[in-house]
Amino acid sequence: MHIPLEEIKRKLEMKKQKEVKQVEMEKHIHSIGQQMKQLQHDISVLIPLIENLDGQQTKVLSEELTVESEWLMKFLPEFQRLVKFSN
Repeated sequence: MHIPLEEIKRKLEMKKQKEVKQVEMEKHIHSIGQQMKQLQHDISVLIPLIENLDGQQTKVLSEELTVESEWLMKFLPEFQRLVKFSN
């Protein structure tokens, strides 16, 4: 995944600040939303391809993504709850 240096700098600055500016938070939320749309698209393209793989190929791919998948499954509901709560 390619992240521009300016984006990395902005994220590091947000972590240092105790109070985050509303505009910065909105940029960060927008960025996450765009990444989620891209992830949704990528997954929708991959699902039919994965369904056609044999068991060993599926196992290799599954092992590679298990940690990240578990993390997303754990934190997305919390993120969704916070976003709904703030609206």
